[in-house]
Parts: sequence; structure tokens; C-alpha cells
Amino acid sequence: MSTPRRQRRRERERQRAERRMPGWQLALRYLLLLSVLALTVGPFLWQLSTSLKGPGEDIYRYPPSLIPHQATLANYAGVAQIIPVWDFALNSFKVATANVLTNCVGAALAGYALARMRFKGRKTALVVFIMAMLVPVESIMIAQFVTMRELQLNNTLVGVLLPGCIGAMNVLLMCNAFAGLPYEVEEAAFVDGANAWQRFVRIALPSVKGTLAVVAIFAFMGAWDDFLWPLIVLSDQSKFTLTIGLNFLHGTFADNQRLVAAGTVVAVLPLIVMFACLQRYFFRGVGEGAVKG
Repeated sequence: MSTPRRQRRRERERQRAERRMPGWQLALRYLLLLSVLALTVGPFLWQLSTSLKGPGEDIYRYPPSLIPHQATLANYAGVAQIIPVWDFALNSFKVATANVLTNCVGAALAGYALARMRFKGRKTALVVFIMAMLVPVESIMIAQFVTMRELQLNNTLVGVLLPGCIGAMNVLLMCNAFAGLPYEVEEAAFVDGANAWQRFVRIALPSVKGTLAVVAIFAFMGAWDDFLWPLIVLSDQSKFTLTIGLNFLHGTFADNQRLVAAGTVVAVLPLIVMFACLQRYFFRGVGEGAVKG
């Protein structure tokens, strides 16, 4: 091994030794991470455990037992027998999927226009989107309901979707992602004759896939977990979303926490599956903005 290479290796080893933290700091870091993990994942694991426990197990025993001794899937079948949970889940899936599509398309178009185009009133539009984030949703629900009624969209899934089809926060996320892209690439495409639409589709959009994944996850979670607005706008039980259906389950069978826990797990599973499918793009979206060569 040559001397310069040996010296570089020794320098790297010396830098690693300097960066190596003391043992007590490492232990404290892992302790904090485990504490956060217990606070975030613990409630879901407890609900999953409760949903799998048979009728002969005491779910209120002390000390509590996380592992079911009489594991059964009968609670999930019981939920389906009591309420049409799969119909409610299908309604929620329709609304959530449409919300993802409208937010990804609308937020991407609006974000690109705000970040890359120069037009009169651009800064005013940006301020409007920022101000929209400061308005509590509850304060405009009456106006939204009156609007849906005038449009004859109350008691429809379109009425559930329309108020949140493009979120102000999602527009700002896409605007920030597009603003981080270098102008030189688009200028070269402009010189080659590419119009604004071609630059958007072929250059800008492929470079912000991570932020698009973030927008998709936020939009799906917002529509899937929404309770108050569907409760206001829907009155026909056949069009209820899953959150409303589970509320009826809890109100009617509040003494059977096993069924409530099973319904909760059914509601959470699609979110876990979606995040698992998009996590690679989600974490890449944190450092979005560089064009990959």
C-alpha cells in the first residue's frame, strides 16, 4: 500500500475516533429513541393485542398482557356482522384516492406556477395560500356546507371530497420543491424549444417525486381520517365513510372493547400499507430539490 493511501486511511480513522461519542451519550440517545417508539407505536400494538384477544381473556387485568393467550380473528368477523365495515371502507377509499389524485395534480401545477413562472400577482397568490393555512377549518364549515347544498352536492362523496381536493400546505410544499431546482436545466430546455408544459412534465416533475410522495401520504391520511366534515355533509348510511361507521360501532357496543379495537385496526391498516409502499420516496422528499444526473 502506498504511503499517501495509508496516510489517508489513518486520517479517516482519526476522524472517526474524534466523532465517536461517549458511551453515556449513546445510551441516552437510544433511551430517548425507545421512549418515543413506545409512545408512538405502543397504543397501536395495544389495540392490535386487544382485537386478537378472545372473550375469555380479561383485557383489564393488571399487570396488562400484550400477548393474547387465546388469539382469535372472531372480533374482526364480528365487526363486519354488526356494521357494513367493508362498504364504509370502500367509500373512504374512493374519497381518499380521489383526494390524492386531485392534490398531487393540483398542488404540482399550482406549485410550479408559483415557483418557476413570473406573472402579475404571484406574490399575492403566495400570501393567500399562506393565509389559508392560518384559517381554522371549523370556522368555515358552515360556509362550506351551504355551498355544497347550493351545488346539490350534500350527502354525496363528491361533497366530502371537494373542500379538501387541493390543500394550501400541499401547494406550498410543491412550490418549495420546485423552487429548489436549478434554473440552468430549464433554461437549456427553453433554448431547445420546450414550452412551459414540456418543461413541467419532462424536467421539473420527475425531479420532485419525493415531495409528491409526501403530498400523496398527507392527502390520503387527511381524507381517510377525516370525521367532522363527512359527519356534517352525509346523512345516508350507505355513503358513510369508515370513521363515521366506527363511531356508530363505538356508541352502540361501547362495552365490547375488542370489537372497537378490531375496527380501529381495520381503519389504520391502509395507512400503514400506503406508507410502506411510499416510504422510500417519502424520506427522499426531505432533501428534495437536486436534479439527479
